Amino acid sequence: MARFYLGELEELILLIVAMLREEAYGVTVVTELQKQAGREISISAVHAVLHRLEEKGFVESRMGGSSSERGGRRKRLFRMTAYGQQVIEQLRDTRNTIWDIISNPSA
Repeated sequence: MARFYLGELEELILLIVAMLREEAYGVTVVTELQKQAGREISISAVHAVLHRLEEKGFVESRMGGSSSERGGRRKRLFRMTAYGQQVIEQLRDTRNTIWDIISNPSA
């Protein structure tokens, strides 16, 4: 797999999208980011990161149905791609390896 680089916010949002599965869209990502990581972030910043993750091939999006509560507007729903799944697994493995070394410096 080619090397990839993710900033902390990109990684957190990618993890939130994975957690939300098929229900990830701007508002749910903002809500879960606050709930799970204690991060306050604007909806426009989340949308910028989601689109950047989509450009990198880590997530894909589709348009959901419209609703009267949204004034007839449709939601853009995001879901993790297989490549995105590989990326977060590799990130987890790398971090776990480093944490293992920290926890057991004689290893």
